[in-house]
Amino acid sequence: MRRLRTSLLALATAAAVLATSACGDDTKAPTSDAIASVTVSGGDAKADPTITVPKTPLTVTQVETKVLTEGTGSVLTAKDLLSINAAIVNGKDGKLAHSTFKTGAVAIDLSDEQLFPSLRTALVGLKVGSRVLVASPPKDAFGEAGNEQLGFAKEDTALFLIDIVSATTPLATATGTPVAPKAGLPTVKVPEGKRAEITVVKGAKAPVKTVVQPLIAGQGAKTKAGQTVRVNYTGALWKDGSVFDSSADRPGQPFEFQLGAGKVIKGWDTSLVGQNVGSRLLIIVPPADGYGAAGSPPKIGGTDTLVFVVDILAAY
Repeated sequence: MRRLRTSLLALATAAAVLATSACGDDTKAPTSDAIASVTVSGGDAKADPTITVPKTPLTVTQVETKVLTEGTGSVLTAKDLLSINAAIVNGKDGKLAHSTFKTGAVAIDLSDEQLFPSLRTALVGLKVGSRVLVASPPKDAFGEAGNEQLGFAKEDTALFLIDIVSATTPLATATGTPVAPKAGLPTVKVPEGKRAEITVVKGAKAPVKTVVQPLIAGQGAKTKAGQTVRVNYTGALWKDGSVFDSSADRPGQPFEFQLGAGKVIKGWDTSLVGQNVGSRLLIIVPPADGYGAAGSPPKIGGTDTLVFVVDILAAY
């Protein structure tokens, strides 16, 4: 689906910067004197942090950490989805190469094997609210390719400052209390691990405004605009019930997008705000809140009303 298929890495350059094909060691990072002299101050929505490396080049042969502030939130696990602010310094010269502090926190998945091994190593076991320095040898960061855009050669140590803003453990499926839908709406069955089966009542007139009907009332936190939301979904046409897209066709690849930022159709952007994580929703979207008169060829025409079943697995 055009505009629905937005990868996590496309949401923010910083998230892509923190992903790599380098293969490294996931054993727990030690704390070392190598970064003991590095100091950090500031860092907020108005200004990047000041990271001072007294002696350059800074080099390490294994991942090393220095916890600057210990948080008081939940302890991170290897399955968690995080919202973080990050700054990256090149150990070669101590200069700031990239920062998210002024542009806003980004989402990372600690279970993603494309995430830097150094971050998977260092962040698991820390608490939400923590600030940590992570020094990474090349093999656990940008690898043999380096990163020309950020000025990292293949031999350069990367120094990360990470503020852990929030964390959540994603659900595998909708979880909560079943809700009986209103009469006249499409009926839904969701076989485990498969597409939702959506049956539209014969002869029923399509609604002219977006309809949101909970099928399962989740017990998690309410979603907010600006968060990254993880969902599984199936989409079908009102006119004949034919499925045009489903995340179930891509096992192990739930869909993620930034809520309320125009990354998806209006019917999703408005309907999914304020919903509890764990919920399963039936969402009926008329053309005006979907793909408009242009449709989304070849499966969606300009007059097609869309029917979605959406499981909200996480928001972070």
